[in-house]
Amino acid sequence: AAAYRDRVTTSQPRRGLVLILAALSMIGPFTVDTIFPAFPAIEADFATDPVAMQQTISVYLLTLGVMSLLHGPLSDAMGRKPVIVVGLALYAGASTICALAPSLPVLLLGRALQGVCAGAGMIIGRTMVRDLFHGESAQRIMAQISMIFAVAPAAAPIAGGWIVGFAHWRWIFWFLTGLSLVLVVITVTALPESHPEPLRTPLRVGALVQAVVSSARDRDVRRLVYVASFNFAALFTYIASAPAIVVTHLRLGAGDFGWLFVPIVTAMMCGSWLTGHLAGRFSSRTFLNVGFALSTLGAVSALLVEATSLPRLPYVLIGPMLTGLGISLVFPLVTLVLLEVRPAHRGTLSTLQAFASTLLNAVVSGALVPLVSGRLETISLAALGFSLVGWAWWRRHQHLHPSA
Repeated sequence: AAAYRDRVTTSQPRRGLVLILAALSMIGPFTVDTIFPAFPAIEADFATDPVAMQQTISVYLLTLGVMSLLHGPLSDAMGRKPVIVVGLALYAGASTICALAPSLPVLLLGRALQGVCAGAGMIIGRTMVRDLFHGESAQRIMAQISMIFAVAPAAAPIAGGWIVGFAHWRWIFWFLTGLSLVLVVITVTALPESHPEPLRTPLRVGALVQAVVSSARDRDVRRLVYVASFNFAALFTYIASAPAIVVTHLRLGAGDFGWLFVPIVTAMMCGSWLTGHLAGRFSSRTFLNVGFALSTLGAVSALLVEATSLPRLPYVLIGPMLTGLGISLVFPLVTLVLLEVRPAHRGTLSTLQAFASTLLNAVVSGALVPLVSGRLETISLAALGFSLVGWAWWRRHQHLHPSA
């Protein structure tokens, strides 16, 4: 395994690998955020309401989470590249269904099918980092990917706003179709296979199910999955509430989502850069505790802004920015710690992490956000709760494994 890894990493430019893996990871969040600016236009075309439109997010996240249980185990058995390529090709077909949808139910069907396929690149991309790198190199590479990955939440609604500004909302889905086909070509021609045949698990349903079940029963795995899921849910609360924050509370237009997303993404990129730049100088424990402290401080500061007479812009953005900064310090390292718990089943562990996080985000988008998005204070309270729960799970893991 070490010899194969060294041969692949020395024959491939590291920067190129980072860019490809980051692009594959971006397709999932890009699918979530791109349609936010189109919500009013879709509501008008299909004569529906904002609560129904919110289900275009929750349906996508639900199927993304359920199907993510398959992507990792399949890649452990078949190799990383075939699963990515097939997933992206099917995603292109699902995006085409969305572009041609004559009604909201058909659009929801297309979104559900997008979720079935979109997780392949995101889940397997993280796994490939640990296949090819280890130690400080893995931390740096994961941080670089996270830094590029952070662009997606800001770029997606901005791109969606531009498309809606000069074309019909359906062109958002034609854009996603073209993007996925470009990634298919890049994956086939430029991405190396990181999981050689001698290391693959048997391609049997029983073996795949057993790998998932045994990993899910591992208390260390579950604990770290909870840490990652609740950590990201704090930020996703702001992301899923973006239409309400930008349009309702800040009274901005469909092309103004950058007011919220650009500051968040800038903070996340800074955090990811720090994680990679300071790799080896501080312990992972320090990074994680500082990250959770910043996420908590972000939600508290957002509550303070609403409790004072400060103008909402730009001060309302401080909380989401600090939350994004803290999450970007936590997420890459928690992922690497998780993938080391059971090295023979890294794809399965990445799958479990994505499954739990995505299902939680689906609940946040479909059930929590409609309840809390009426006020900025309740949005921040929800984010604060997620940060504190994630931090508590990390403190528990740290107590049980002080040398981890």
